[in-house]
Amino acid sequence: MKHLLSTADLSLEQAIQLLDLSDEMAMVNSREVKKLPTLRGKTVVNLFYEDSTRTRVSFELAAKRLSADLINFSAKGSSVSKGESLKDTALTLAAGGVDAFVIRHSASGAPYNLAHNGWTDVPVVNAGDGTHEHPTQGLLDAMTMRQRIHGHGNTRGKTLDGVSVAIVGDIAHSRVARSNIHLLKTLGANVTLVAPPTLMPALPSALAAQSFDLDATLSEKFDVVMMLRVQQERMNAAFFPNEREYSRNWGLTAERFARLSNKTVIMHPGPMNRGVEIDSNVADGKQSVIL
Repeated sequence: MKHLLSTADLSLEQAIQLLDLSDEMAMVNSREVKKLPTLRGKTVVNLFYEDSTRTRVSFELAAKRLSADLINFSAKGSSVSKGESLKDTALTLAAGGVDAFVIRHSASGAPYNLAHNGWTDVPVVNAGDGTHEHPTQGLLDAMTMRQRIHGHGNTRGKTLDGVSVAIVGDIAHSRVARSNIHLLKTLGANVTLVAPPTLMPALPSALAAQSFDLDATLSEKFDVVMMLRVQQERMNAAFFPNEREYSRNWGLTAERFARLSNKTVIMHPGPMNRGVEIDSNVADGKQSVIL
C-alpha cells in the first residue's frame, strides 16, 4: 500500500495490521527517549492548505519521533497566495527530494489528484480533504475503541465485531464520519448515524443504519457514542434554525448522557463546540476519550 487516501481502500487484514502497529508505536510515548530511527534520512512534507491544530501537530510529532526531516508547508504566506496550483507546489517541493507528502486540503479529492495524476511518484497520506475523508482520524478512533473495549495490551489482532457505534450530528459535512463509517464496517462494528434530515447524506443502507431521532436512538444500548462538530464554515445554507435548538434536539446534554450506560465510550474528533453538540461536563468526564 503506497498511499493512504481513504479507509474504504483498506482490507480487514490491512486495517488490523495498521491498528496493531499503532498500539506498538503508542508505547513509544511512555519511553524516556521518544525517538525511533525508522525514517532517518527521509524527508516528509506536511502540505497544509487548511488551518489545523490536532492533525498538524500529530503529524509533526509522528515525523519527528520517527527521526524524519520535516518540512511544514502552509498555504498562508506561500506562493499559493499568488495563485500557484497544487500541482506546481508539489512539483517544486518534490524536486528538492521528498519522500512523503501529508496533505490537508479544503477540496475533496485533492490527495487523490496528488497521488494519481502523475505529478510525482511520492507516497501521499490524506490528512483530511474537504467533506470527503480523514483516514488517519478514522484509524485513531478505531484504535481508541479497541483499547477501551478489549483493554490495553489485549488488542492485537482484534476486530470491532459486534460493537455498536452511534455517530451523531453533522454527518453531511464530516469527513471524519465517512472515514469511520467505512473503517468500522470493515472491522465488523454496527454503525447508526443520527442527524437532522438536512444534515444526513444519502448513503447505502448496507454501510450504516440511519435515524432522525436522537432520544429514541439512545434508548438502545451503544458501546460508543461519537458526537460531531457543527461545521458552520462548510455550510452555505441554514441547515438548522439556531445553535440553541440544535443543542436541545441533537446535543449530548447532561440529561441525555445520564441515560446512557456507565460503560458507554464518549468520543468527538474535535475541535468541540462546547454546549452545542456536547455538554462541557460530558466532554471532560471519565467516559470521554476525546483527548
